[in-house]
Amino acid sequence: MNLPAGGDRHAEIHRQLAAALAELVPDDPSIPPHPYLRRHLAQHAAQGRVLDDTHVPPALLPWESSSGLGRLLAGEDGRPAHQQWLQAWATLEPYSRDLSPLSRLTSLHLAHHAATSGRTPQSGPRPPEAPFDRSPVTPLWSDCASPDNVWALNDADVTSLTSTVPRRRGSPPLLVTGDDLGVVRFLRRDGSAAAPPLPVHEGAVAHLLTLHDGIVATGSTDGAVAVLDAPRGRLIGQVVRRPATWVSSLTLHQPRGRAPVLLAAWSDGHLAAYNAAALQPVDIPLPVREPAPVLLSGTARSDGTELLLIAQHGTVSAFDGRTTRVSSYHPAPVRTLVALPRTEEYAVGGSDGTLSVHSTDAAGPGSRTRHAGATTGGAVTALAVVTVEGRPTLASGGADGTVRLWRTDRLEPVGEYLQAHAEAVTAVASLPGRSGGRLVTAGSDRTVRNWPLSGATFRRGRAVWNRVTASALSPGPSHLLALTEGTSTFVRDIGTGGKRPVLDDEPVTALAWTRLGHRTVLAAALSDNSIVLRDPGPGACPAPPVRLHGHFSPALALLALPPSGGSTLLASGSADGTVRLWDLDRQRSAAVFDDHKFSVRCLASTRARQGVLLASGGSDGNLRIWDTGALTQHGPTIRCGQNIVNDVAFACPHEDAELRVVTAGQNGTLRLWDPGAAAGHLAEFDPGDGELNAVTAFRIQGRRVAFAAAGATSIHLWDATANRLLLQIVTGHPVNALRVAPEPAGEPSTVLLATGEAGTMIFRIHHDRL
Repeated sequence: MNLPAGGDRHAEIHRQLAAALAELVPDDPSIPPHPYLRRHLAQHAAQGRVLDDTHVPPALLPWESSSGLGRLLAGEDGRPAHQQWLQAWATLEPYSRDLSPLSRLTSLHLAHHAATSGRTPQSGPRPPEAPFDRSPVTPLWSDCASPDNVWALNDADVTSLTSTVPRRRGSPPLLVTGDDLGVVRFLRRDGSAAAPPLPVHEGAVAHLLTLHDGIVATGSTDGAVAVLDAPRGRLIGQVVRRPATWVSSLTLHQPRGRAPVLLAAWSDGHLAAYNAAALQPVDIPLPVREPAPVLLSGTARSDGTELLLIAQHGTVSAFDGRTTRVSSYHPAPVRTLVALPRTEEYAVGGSDGTLSVHSTDAAGPGSRTRHAGATTGGAVTALAVVTVEGRPTLASGGADGTVRLWRTDRLEPVGEYLQAHAEAVTAVASLPGRSGGRLVTAGSDRTVRNWPLSGATFRRGRAVWNRVTASALSPGPSHLLALTEGTSTFVRDIGTGGKRPVLDDEPVTALAWTRLGHRTVLAAALSDNSIVLRDPGPGACPAPPVRLHGHFSPALALLALPPSGGSTLLASGSADGTVRLWDLDRQRSAAVFDDHKFSVRCLASTRARQGVLLASGGSDGNLRIWDTGALTQHGPTIRCGQNIVNDVAFACPHEDAELRVVTAGQNGTLRLWDPGAAAGHLAEFDPGDGELNAVTAFRIQGRRVAFAAAGATSIHLWDATANRLLLQIVTGHPVNALRVAPEPAGEPSTVLLATGEAGTMIFRIHHDRL
């Protein structure tokens, strides 16, 4: 065998190994591959520069257990073609450590469909994609953006970041993260843990500051400042603690003629200095501030001395060691402050979403200001100076989860923004490396994400998130999908892909399909507290739509009830604490139940022996059942003990079984109840996936009921009778609503709609494969 020399010879050996090993992967993904293939095939392909779907077949991925495909893909300089399956799995891999192979297989199937199909409708039945002919789900529709560049997951919100380089020569840099439980973590460049998690504070780790040689200072909401040795992963000691306050800022500062000091600021305006090496108090001149939180940063002057920048409320001042002078005023409170590389310049992010650059050498406040208008949908929550293609660049994170790059000289955007997180960005930092720097971002979605620090990352853009705030799926066989994104509501035929607008410039809080006469119409709850009925058909009558008035706050839940007594009923639950029944034939209110103390957030109905029952739950934590025929409460009020009840669903395994109801709680649990008894819950399911936002129920195999519940990262299918998890489907983003589309009796499958932060998924669940 003739092999090239040097590095090419090494790569060729691994290429041949990867090709030979790929032939050994079973075509059936339900058959476990050999452990060597699971652990090493992807690494051989990466070292041979053939990390693609041919050399790492899709059937291997649900079993793959190497050092991580995401890390292998991120380490590539040139990305080979044909990596659709690998890229889809890399988005899910961080969430799937403890999943069963069946759950991994299902999650990969949906993620690949979302990444490759876009909004293309499925034209008629088509055979399942190999190797997924035994998958419990078949994708029908998706405009959902897959999770992107997830580098690490955390048990709590990540509140601070910094990177540090150990003293030892050649040691790789470390990323240090702090969370809102007071725990600090030390991560290598590949995302693996360099040391066990270190509990440091009793409050959130609000600030991390690199001092020198791998030494990191921390500031917390418990009022304490501590110092850590990052390479060893240990606590050096607590520097100071001021009870009944919180640390509002940390910075390094070098006063004139003195060694660098660590400056700390607290929520009561107190400032203190400590020797950056010995960590002992240092007596230096410091400005006196009013009792309010302070932000600090240092900037160099043209003569080489350093100014201390101090932000309080909407004002930034400069302190030269003797006097304090106001440098800039801001229309909203300053949220974040950072010094720029240019002499005496700094950037300010405001709570109103504005970003501006200022200079302290100007004659008066604001005389040298470069301003960017509203940059986010909320506050600028994080700022850092990074290097992009050799040029200093400002990175900003926003309360809307976006990250942007800005040129510091002109404050112009670099490319497009990144939709980096499902919730607010809490911190940004850069991580150096031989193959190029990385931008690391943390968010309130408990993820840390890792992006190449290059203009191309921002120029090519990322998948667009279509945040869905209200949704409804019509009965089959031809399903119509109604969605609200922003202030636009439209109806889409998932069979043809056709899309029709229904409402525009109207904030909608809830949607439901119902009947009006012989027509299927869409009910929409509007922000003006009314409910409007619209016929979305192409030949609909242009007459003014029916409007229902009676709530004093917007309806948060709408539900079409089964026909009863010859009337078509619609139920609504409102932020005003009431549940209303509407007689759509007479276009008037039929009943009002005002027993809930706070917002009614969810509704569910079922046909029982007593007639049609309606369940309601909400912010008071209570579950109530209503008899829609007698217009009275059915059974006792159930105090669920789950904080807020986010969603509710009825379950009746078969006609002779007792009725049951399940609640999804803010505390992250599902609880099963007997609606006729106020005693404790019958069963509980805690998937450990954060707050459960939605739940729905469907009958499988005749006499069993499965519950689908949506958490922060996954949809969980639970069999309450056997009290076991049937399937976990990773979404990577919170799902806010789950809906089951009614199917013909005896149909051995269920169509499920899931909508949330990243868009929409519709898929068919095959009962016989669960």
